[in-house]
Amino acid sequence: MTLTQNQSKTLVRGVGGVILFVLIVWTLAPLYWMLVTSLKNNTEIYSPDSNFWPINPTLDNYRTLFNETNFLIYFRNSLIVAAVTTLLSLILSALGAYALTRLRFPGRKFFARALVYTYLMPSSLLFIPLLIIIRSVGLQNSLEGLVFAYLGFTVPFCTWLLMGYFMSIPIELEESAMIDGCSRLGVLFRIVLPLTVPALAVVAFFSFTLSWNEFIYASVLVADTDVRTIPTGIPNFIVEDVFFWGPMMASTLISSLPPLIVYFLFQRFLITGLTLGAVKG
Repeated sequence: MTLTQNQSKTLVRGVGGVILFVLIVWTLAPLYWMLVTSLKNNTEIYSPDSNFWPINPTLDNYRTLFNETNFLIYFRNSLIVAAVTTLLSLILSALGAYALTRLRFPGRKFFARALVYTYLMPSSLLFIPLLIIIRSVGLQNSLEGLVFAYLGFTVPFCTWLLMGYFMSIPIELEESAMIDGCSRLGVLFRIVLPLTVPALAVVAFFSFTLSWNEFIYASVLVADTDVRTIPTGIPNFIVEDVFFWGPMMASTLISSLPPLIVYFLFQRFLITGLTLGAVKG
């Protein structure tokens, strides 16, 4: 039996819709289970009979989280580290990408390739040397030390990503501005950066989510409770062999909100930046 063109399109759309639905359920199921568990009391959580919704919804887990744990400290630290890392990554990567794409100096191609190689280096091989460096300069157990550590993997990738966008901008625009008396920095901030807002949104989102969720460096470089971030603070809810699932699920659900908020705020720029990057790459 031969399918017509319209039947083939309908079949493809149906199969694609089923696959998309399965992927959506696969993605949202953990979030739904976290929400449901955070609204259950301990009796329902530890009951041998699992329920897909809370029988007696309660906010006790959230009260415990905010009043009896250090979650607000972890949240504040994560927000500071992610925000500062994102801001510095934008500044440093923009300056570095513009220098590598527009200026001519010895070793330019080597530095451009080194950025990619630096980003590809696994963090599991770097955290011990990095710990020695951070300790030697007196930044261990500090938010500043985490920021400098995170810049080591955000700046190389962000710089490499922005290089592709900067090269797509006609150099004649910059030459015209410099003829009118604009400096190199003026060209960068007045012409190049406004034309690459979608790319900057992608870079900012990448830096924020990576530094928000990072665990290895945070667990090695920070030990004091006052400077722990969310990924290293949530495991403190496990005492010996007792898992406080209610507060853990509540904290995990709340900690997932900032990246989602950042995404929805810059959604239009992110989609444009990702699609342009796919074409220009």
